[in-house]
Amino acid sequence: MSKIKLEAPFREFRGKICKHSDIIYKEMYGTQFTSQVCNPYTGEPSAAQTTQRERFAQAKANVAALSPEEVTAYKEAFKKYPGKYKTLNGYMLAKEMAKIGE
Repeated sequence: MSKIKLEAPFREFRGKICKHSDIIYKEMYGTQFTSQVCNPYTGEPSAAQTTQRERFAQAKANVAALSPEEVTAYKEAFKKYPGKYKTLNGYMLAKEMAKIGE
């Protein structure tokens, strides 16, 4: 039999709630977050936003293409930073983004 976790839509909310807001309720790393997006930007992304998206996509592709030896090296280096990075994937993405440059 499956288990169901019932919860209120959100436990606390601050700020103005208006009819055109998108309320977001999510749980990440064991912490619950509630936020809203009021009047989200719907225009075309700027040149800087497009560049950043392309850099991130390239970093994700680089992480996906890593060999097992490179992943092992990243795991060993990740152990040296016990509070700075939460996950190995975040650490690898940060390092790959740094390789791509600004």
